[in-house]
Amino acid sequence: MVLGVIPARGGSKGLLGKNILPFCGRPLIDWSIAAAEQSQLIDRFVVSTEDPEITEVARIAGAEVLSRPVVLATDDATTLAVLMHVLEHIPADIVVLLQPTCPIRINNLVDRAIQRFLDSEADSLATGYILKDIEWGTHNNLPRQQIEGFFYDDGNVYVHRAEVLHQGRWYGEHLERMIVEHHYSFDIDDEVDFSAAEAVMKKLI
Repeated sequence: MVLGVIPARGGSKGLLGKNILPFCGRPLIDWSIAAAEQSQLIDRFVVSTEDPEITEVARIAGAEVLSRPVVLATDDATTLAVLMHVLEHIPADIVVLLQPTCPIRINNLVDRAIQRFLDSEADSLATGYILKDIEWGTHNNLPRQQIEGFFYDDGNVYVHRAEVLHQGRWYGEHLERMIVEHHYSFDIDDEVDFSAAEAVMKKLI
């Protein structure tokens, strides 16, 4: 089974209550719920949260909610721990992580990522882009076009084999890096991110 997981805790520090703030006229988490619902390859999906308000909003949007322990909703809790908790309650073969802070998933991005994962027989897949940032003061004055850079996972879509997560690993041996257009790579942490992502989304929908 392909299981979609939308992790949404209530204790955001950078932007209070961000997972349910109005984003293009809908609660932010609604966009990830809609992406999971529209997927033809996800068999079942859940919202993992400890927060009553998020629970209510998610259920109104038609999502199944799995209550998580408060200990898994702290600043120190890892996404891996949250996914392992979900798998304790819902067995699956493949887990698709859709973070609500990455709302832009147009043009069947989720299913394209899952299909890429299946076709490549990967253990783990992440969407992202080639990051060419260089720390100032490292004496690297190459033109940007000549900087090799590295793949940076943007947080939008992750696909994992459940057996890898069961082993307490965030990724397996066979990694698939799916480079996507820049407009997918907004991960909302603060008010500036929120406004920028919303402006881009309004141009795309």
